[in-house]
Amino acid sequence: MSARDDLVLLDLDGTLTDSAPGILASVRHAYGVLRLPVPAEAVLRGFVGPPLADSFAAHGVPHDRVADAVAAYRDVYAAGNLLDNAVYPGISACLTALRGAGLRLAVATSKPEPMARRIVAHFGLDAHLDRGLDDVFGATLDGSRSAKADVVAHALASLDAARRVVMVGDREHDVLGAGVHGIPCVGVAWGYARPGELTAAGATAVVGTPAELATVLLRRAPLAA
Repeated sequence: MSARDDLVLLDLDGTLTDSAPGILASVRHAYGVLRLPVPAEAVLRGFVGPPLADSFAAHGVPHDRVADAVAAYRDVYAAGNLLDNAVYPGISACLTALRGAGLRLAVATSKPEPMARRIVAHFGLDAHLDRGLDDVFGATLDGSRSAKADVVAHALASLDAARRVVMVGDREHDVLGAGVHGIPCVGVAWGYARPGELTAAGATAVVGTPAELATVLLRRAPLAA
């Protein structure tokens, strides 16, 4: 099977971009609107990556107010906080190397798809994807698709993925969501995972730099059939 048959699904927050500043500001805003205590900074960083509603429910927001918290968050996030964000150094060179070797790249994120596409377009990351923004797959705004496993399923169905596939992500939900579909996951250590989180979740490998990620993917050991 040629490299061109291989598909790399890339998480967005904590993998391609350092999105914490805009996300955490929006989370703090939501707690303020609901007049609830804002969690400690270390807890807030855990909001980056998993589905937002799950994080609010796990950290002090009553079940019947989670929707209000999500709405308050999205008000300021969509208004501009989503661009309080930056592509990690070395990511563009990594993606260029992967595309140059014939790998197909797509984004699979738990962030709502419209917001993910805005971010990918803003930073020009769509230039590394075969179909541009049509290769960005995310959650739905109504919450009907939010778990990473569901996002991965959406991507696979849309990409006719009868090929070897690997996920790349920075949190355990990336590893576990890919695993539901029998897909290996390479973890990246520059994101928002707790120490040991990715290994404990079963990541095939954990890499420390985008250059190392390119080396691992181009070696293609994680994609072995």
